[in-house]
Amino acid sequence: MTHVTTHVLDAGRGAPAPGVAVVLSDAAGEIVARGTTDADGRTGIGPDVLAPGEYALRFETGAYFAALGQETFYPSATIAFTLDERPHVHVPLLLSPFAYSTYRGS
Repeated sequence: MTHVTTHVLDAGRGAPAPGVAVVLSDAAGEIVARGTTDADGRTGIGPDVLAPGEYALRFETGAYFAALGQETFYPSATIAFTLDERPHVHVPLLLSPFAYSTYRGS
């Protein structure tokens, strides 16, 4: 299992959000890894182990909604978070065309 996983749920459709491009970067803005959500809206991103510190996940929500023919207010959603010594962290994204929310998953 990769160190960071995510699950994108399209709350407006009540379904997973497949095909969302995701970029993991470190505190300096350097790209660590890229991924795309699968048919269930999930992806593991990055290496098996990351050093503790600050990271960010950028979700390309504009492209996702454009593919659905749906207007959206957010062309992307960036979630910054602090990684500690945990062997795994899950960062879900609940998405709609005009709002999004997140939480530290398990």
